[in-house]
Amino acid sequence: MCSQEGEGYSLLKEYANGFMVSQVLFAACELGVFELLAEALEPLDSAAVSSHLGSSPQGTELLLNTCVSLKLLQADVRGGKAVYANTELASTYLVRGSPRSQRDMLLYAGRTAYVCWRHLAEAVRSEDERLQFMQGLQDVWRLEGATVLAAFDLSPFPLICDLGGGSGALAKACVSLYPGCRAIVFDIPGVVQIAKRHFSASEDERISFHEGDFFKDALPEADLYILARVLHDWTDAKCSHLLQRVYRACRTGGGILVIESLLDTDGRGPLTTLLYSLNMLVQTEGRERTPAEYRALLGPAGFRDVRCRRTGGTYDAVLARK
Repeated sequence: MCSQEGEGYSLLKEYANGFMVSQVLFAACELGVFELLAEALEPLDSAAVSSHLGSSPQGTELLLNTCVSLKLLQADVRGGKAVYANTELASTYLVRGSPRSQRDMLLYAGRTAYVCWRHLAEAVRSEDERLQFMQGLQDVWRLEGATVLAAFDLSPFPLICDLGGGSGALAKACVSLYPGCRAIVFDIPGVVQIAKRHFSASEDERISFHEGDFFKDALPEADLYILARVLHDWTDAKCSHLLQRVYRACRTGGGILVIESLLDTDGRGPLTTLLYSLNMLVQTEGRERTPAEYRALLGPAGFRDVRCRRTGGTYDAVLARK
């Protein structure tokens, strides 16, 4: 990818994620995060903030860490815990009573203007939501698929199964990058039917599509299983259940490739990953995780030699072996 294209793609992602940044700001104002920290006698940890606000511990910690990444809050570690305080920006513009406070304007923007803007495209919407989602993922993997699949050498795995593989975009990238391999796309019937009607991967003789629910139905036997943007949808318990099923189906000597956006070790970055984690909080029961948290899921499922590799892009790779 040339640098100009890379810069353009980065700018496009910045625009696309802009609504998430706005919602972090609006939610923190709505909940009273900045007032609470302004009135506190000392910086507070996430548990104290959660207790004062009556909010969920996990969601509060995610929100606070995202505010740190946005330079709305600052974090220090005391006694092994992160504690949070307002930055000068927040103290000046986001606290009620400040001479330069913009809090009321932001609350209006979040409660009224934002709700109106979400209907902007209704008049021209024509694509089925599931098809549009699959097309969106295909767009992502068209630019980032080859990079994340090249994070590790996958040539030792002749048969690769992409669980929840949707349109087959990653499977197609696999067989292009590793010509000696074949790929299986495993997804629910409705998704497979759409893929066969609308996406070119279904026409590639090296790729086959299988219908099923990966939580309940028998998984195809394979040398490598790819879970791309799958585990972040689910709780730890459901992830563990799925990983155990994958381990049992995997051929001896095979492995699993987890493709997700990895949080930093301290959970306070990168900003894009924090925004995605908040998105999971809003839309699913899952979250983004740190490398250590993925190791903690893969190890008990039976996988060994867990290696995490950052790609420099949006998505990173975690490879483990059976």
